[in-house]
Amino acid sequence: MIIAMTNMHALQEKQKEVLQTLISMTEPPGKEQGCLSYGIFHDIEEKSVFILISEWETRQQLDRYMRSDRFSVLLGTKSLLCHPIKTQIFTVSGFDGIETVDSMRN
Repeated sequence: MIIAMTNMHALQEKQKEVLQTLISMTEPPGKEQGCLSYGIFHDIEEKSVFILISEWETRQQLDRYMRSDRFSVLLGTKSLLCHPIKTQIFTVSGFDGIETVDSMRN
């Protein structure tokens, strides 16, 4: 599994416009082949910071998405931001669920 995390710091007066762009990218869910999930998060302390986290089946599917016109919309928001877009890509070989937490606490 591949996880992409993108941080965006909107200009104060452009927060609503950035949020509307981000929301438009999530509809309809699952439109992009290989996308397992796509979420938008808002920093509760710094209201102008948005974080996108998406999960992908393979790196090739994420790469195809990043070359798409749809992803270009995200890159087009750079004039609405006070810092450059920061993206990190993680390769996950496995993960544990709540069962692991429960077993550690018992």
